[in-house]
Amino acid sequence: MPYDVVWRTGANEPTTFSTTSDIKIAGENRPAGTYSLWTRPSRQSWSVILNKNIPDWGVSILSGGKETNRVPKEDVVEIEIPTEQTAETIENFTIDFDMQNQLYMLISWDRTLIKVPISK
Repeated sequence: MPYDVVWRTGANEPTTFSTTSDIKIAGENRPAGTYSLWTRPSRQSWSVILNKNIPDWGVSILSGGKETNRVPKEDVVEIEIPTEQTAETIENFTIDFDMQNQLYMLISWDRTLIKVPISK
């Protein structure tokens, strides 16, 4: 995928992010619920987007998979997260969580890592 284009973050259907309590993502309040996860990678940072709409498929079949089915007016948060370079190559695209001084959602692939801060 090219830089500066919105990705359906995951394979086939967009990844969903669910929380049973209200949270803050990078300081932005989000009520409990389920959201679709989208990203717009660039060289120095990634935009992380949570969207209220959860489409059956993440891309348009008519576009040959080049256009997402994201409905931008349903975005509830979009934050810019700086990228970090990893010491080793991460072969498989990975979403994980890590508790350091606070909770982070980690998104990593190739030699790139972003840490999305999550708090109550």
